[in-house]
Parts: sequence; structure tokens; C-alpha cells
Amino acid sequence: MSNDLSSIPCVLMRGGTSKGPFFLASDLPTDIAARDRLLVEVMGSGHPLQIDGIGGGNALSSKVAIIDKASRPDADVDYLFAQVKVEQRLVDTSPNCGNMLAAVGPYAIERGLVQAHHPRTEVRIHNVNTGKVIVATVETPHGQVVYRGDTHIAGAPGGAAPVQLAFLDAAGARTGKLLPSGHAMEQIDGADVSLIDCAMPMVLIRASDLGVQGGESPAELNANRDLMTRMEAIRIQAGERMGIADAGSKVIPKPVLLSAPQHGGSLQVRYFMPHQCHTALAITGGVGIATAAATPGTLANTFVGCDALPTLITLEHPSGALDVGLSRSSEHAPVVASVVRTARRLFEGRVFATTPIATATTQWTSAA
Repeated sequence: MSNDLSSIPCVLMRGGTSKGPFFLASDLPTDIAARDRLLVEVMGSGHPLQIDGIGGGNALSSKVAIIDKASRPDADVDYLFAQVKVEQRLVDTSPNCGNMLAAVGPYAIERGLVQAHHPRTEVRIHNVNTGKVIVATVETPHGQVVYRGDTHIAGAPGGAAPVQLAFLDAAGARTGKLLPSGHAMEQIDGADVSLIDCAMPMVLIRASDLGVQGGESPAELNANRDLMTRMEAIRIQAGERMGIADAGSKVIPKPVLLSAPQHGGSLQVRYFMPHQCHTALAITGGVGIATAAATPGTLANTFVGCDALPTLITLEHPSGALDVGLSRSSEHAPVVASVVRTARRLFEGRVFATTPIATATTQWTSAA
């Protein structure tokens, strides 16, 4: 039986506190504009509920991972992350997503791109968005990916098998510099800020400088229109200072509110995506904030007072806390940031689109 819709193989996966479809690059259009039009249609963007697609009506569930054979010798696979906006028919590939990254290793192994080993498998992932390599360690007893386990992460229900992610050299992911403006701390519109580019370009802001405590719920912060307006103005100016052209039309840099810890951690944070507060914390955000906390002179460092490695930075967020381990092999070596995530395979099948799909390997014109 067939119909007039095109079909594309995909796997829906949860990675950390995000979820979205995983595609092989060879199953998508080679033309970038055509690919992005397809992703917008598949996710159902342009409608707040993404009712005509498989997106979840939230930035955390409107994400796409595109996996390919490695394009560089020091990696096993390429991973291109796409943030598909919910209410706008736009695709942004300027950021990375560390939560979705947690599912790349399991996907690559099960798709046959990486050979599994006993009892665990290292997958070297080249993040095409940033040009950086991340090592994922996946549990593979007897050469088989397992998802069940007892590891719990804040922001995702239940337990699962751990996936360890090591960001080998995340500094300067987009701008080439840890401190793109050349300053550890500066002022924008009367607020102290630190402009950090580590795994994700961010502008770190003291919560009290914007008239909030920093421990409010995401819903409360999202509803504070004065806060959101002022924060967006700061974000756009920060982007200019970081060399990010037209930040107003991009999702980077991400604004982050910092405040003193309330539950025994190192720092309390509220991370924005950028126009909605994350219900937990992006992994790339956590890596960057923790690295900033260990960088003398930054706003995060003034809260934490950490300047010696190795160390563990605990970041309190709306759903709990995230531990980020920081280390380096020598005094002048790049900082390695490590986190533990979980992932789960949710659904495997084919997703449908209304237009013919020209790919690198074939043409999908009907569903079988």
C-alpha cells in the first residue's frame, strides 16, 4: 500500500533532557535550504503545538540530530545539531546540544557506524556545528547497547544506563576564544556580565542586576516581560561584542542568570534558550558555566572562587543539579569537561513529508 507522501527513515531518541529525531545525512537532501525546509515540515514548525509534525511544541523537543560518517580522521562520526524553532519556520545550526549528544553514541553503534566492544564503547563524535570532538562512553556489555540502568539525571524520569561525555577542548567553539571580547568581566546596560564561548556562546549575568533572585521557576521568569525584554537587549549587545553577527535572529549567545547556591552546590543558574528558560540545564551550557567558574576574573568565578584543577562544579538548576568535572593533563593543556547523561531509543520508523525528497543516495517518493 502506498500514498502520495515521501517517507524518510528516522529514530526518535531522548538524549539527556531533550528529545528529537535522528537522521542519517544520506537520507536527507544534500541542498541545505531543501534540508531545512524538510526539517521545518517534519517537525511541524510555524504552529505553537507543532500539530502537523513530530515536534513537541517546546524548544527541548524541537531538536534534530543528523549523523554521518566522520569527515576527519580523529573522529568516528559527524554530528550536526539543528534547533528547529517552534513558532517560526526556521532552522538554526549555529549552536550545539549536549543533551542530544548523549544519544549520538548509542545511535551510531546501533546504526552500524561504530563497532561495539565489551563492556563499553568509546565513540569519538565530531560536532560539525563547533568543529570540536567529544568522546562518548556507552555501556555495551557483550557488544550490545543497553539503555536500562540505575543512573538518574535531573530533568528526566527514572533510571537508565550512563553515557559519559568528555568535551576535550570546548573553548572557543564558535568564536575561537574562551573570552571573545578579551575581558573576563564587563558591563552591559549597567549589569556585570561575562561573555564566554565554551561549548556554547553565553552571556552570564548576575540575577540581582536584573531585579530577580535567580531561584524563580522557569514559568515565573518567562512571565516576567520586563526581565525578558532587558535580557534580550543585553544578549544582542553581547553578541555584537562576541563577533556574532545579527544575534537577534540567532539562538546564540544564550543568556544565563547566576546567583548564590541554595542547596549546597557551587552556583545556582537559570539558562535561557534564549527566549524561554530551560526547565533543567543544557549540557553545553553546563560545560561553559563550569569552565567560567574555574576561569579567574569571570562573574561565575566570583561566586565559586575556583581556580585549581581538577575540580567538580555542581550547578543548581530548576530540576535539580548537574555535576561537571574539570581537569587538564598539564598546566597549559586544554580543559576537559566531563558529564554523565542518559539516553533512550523511543521510536524507530519513517517520518512523512508532502514533497519529494532528493537525497545523496536515493529518492523517496512514496511510502511502501
